[in-house]
Amino acid sequence: MTDRNDKRRKTLILTGASRGIGHAAVKRFSSAGWRVITCSRTAFSEDCPWEAGPEDHVQLDLSDPEGLTLAIQEMRHRLTDGRLDALVNNAAISPKGDGGTRLGTLDTSAQIWTDVFQVNFFAPMMLARGLVAELQAAKGAIVNVTSIAGGRVHPFAGAAYATSKAALAALTREMAADFGPLGVRVNAISPGEIETAILSPGTEELIEDIPLRRLGAPEEVAKAIYFLCSEQASYVTGSELHINGGQHV
Repeated sequence: MTDRNDKRRKTLILTGASRGIGHAAVKRFSSAGWRVITCSRTAFSEDCPWEAGPEDHVQLDLSDPEGLTLAIQEMRHRLTDGRLDALVNNAAISPKGDGGTRLGTLDTSAQIWTDVFQVNFFAPMMLARGLVAELQAAKGAIVNVTSIAGGRVHPFAGAAYATSKAALAALTREMAADFGPLGVRVNAISPGEIETAILSPGTEELIEDIPLRRLGAPEEVAKAIYFLCSEQASYVTGSELHINGGQHV
């Protein structure tokens, strides 16, 4: 099912759109007729396969609170009808040590903790609060992208990343309670090992611990995000959907 027959074209704002899950989500929503406003640290790439990319792209650094405030103003300016149907907080950072090693609690600097929580936790909250009027006007949906690392010690994801994702899962529940009376649904998806260009070396070794015995595809995650933003999930809020081939069981 698509939204092409809707009288008003729906709009999505998506962070972390330049690759992997974000890239797949843009294509999924675009194919359903949505307008997609993308946000990432990099400028819009001419190689991206969706229309209206350059004029619907906001370049911002989520680690800069002041810059994020200005970017929210720009996003609101682009929502000419004052309505936002979906906000997907997908952008995240996961710093590594020398040689790509995992950073644990004993070797993660205070600055890394601050940067990771700003991007992975505070930015989603700031975006949701800054766009609440537009989300309420559209009776829209928010999807936060957490991680399987938020519920267990992961061999590759660092301590700051893992705890920020655990905090984001808790924030999703809090937001669902606060935004629900406004008619805005808030859910999370928790991906496991997804086959993208940023996989850590050795990820293939984890396949034997996944009941489905394979890595996930970005398109499979994008479908779940779309479901949570659609009318098919109209009575779903405060949930965290695991997309990991059963790795969490």
